[in-house]
Amino acid sequence: MKMKYILSISLLSFILFSSYAQDDFEQNAKKAKEILDKVSAKTKSYSTISADFTFSMENLQEDISETNEGTILIKGDKYKVTLMGVETYFDGKAIYTYMEEAGEVNITEPDPEDEETLNPATIFTIYEKGFKYRYIGEKTENGKTFYEIDLYPENRDKPYSRIKLRILKDDLTLLSLRQVGKDGNNYTVVVKSMKTNIPLDDSTFIFDTAKHPDVDVIDMR
Repeated sequence: MKMKYILSISLLSFILFSSYAQDDFEQNAKKAKEILDKVSAKTKSYSTISADFTFSMENLQEDISETNEGTILIKGDKYKVTLMGVETYFDGKAIYTYMEEAGEVNITEPDPEDEETLNPATIFTIYEKGFKYRYIGEKTENGKTFYEIDLYPENRDKPYSRIKLRILKDDLTLLSLRQVGKDGNNYTVVVKSMKTNIPLDDSTFIFDTAKHPDVDVIDMR
């Protein structure tokens, strides 16, 4: 009789805890969505975005840690990224990867199945599709107050387990994004500064071969 009573109490406690945990998760997901919807609306109101950032890669198991400075220009689905001596252009159709030291530019078409790295064009709106999200809390570091939100891919075949976003509270702009890889490689982008609605011609997002006559063009389309 005593054992039956203990089992009943344990089962009731488990049900109550599960119900509380589910309610807590749903409330956190709702809070996260409210914040992200506001960020999305604000980001989409910009005609262009120009940002300076740091890009870090670390693998704790292999004791690897690298950080590099970069810039990004975005206009709609077009972008230009300068990072680690490589300029990457996307004009909405083709990707131009210019390696100055090698003296060549590779032209390819984007692979929608390539999930190895973050797509620069979606860095400010990556949360909009294919994720569940959870509001972690409000934090302050280095004088900056931000919301912390975790994204979990609905497709479990992704090469990463989650993405951690930090959104500045005062202006709802992206502070940082951290991708936690299943292979031990973690990538972090920290936005140092950002300008919006600056004039950018579409030619900005195309590698001009005429201006680089000595560069070998390798067209792999």
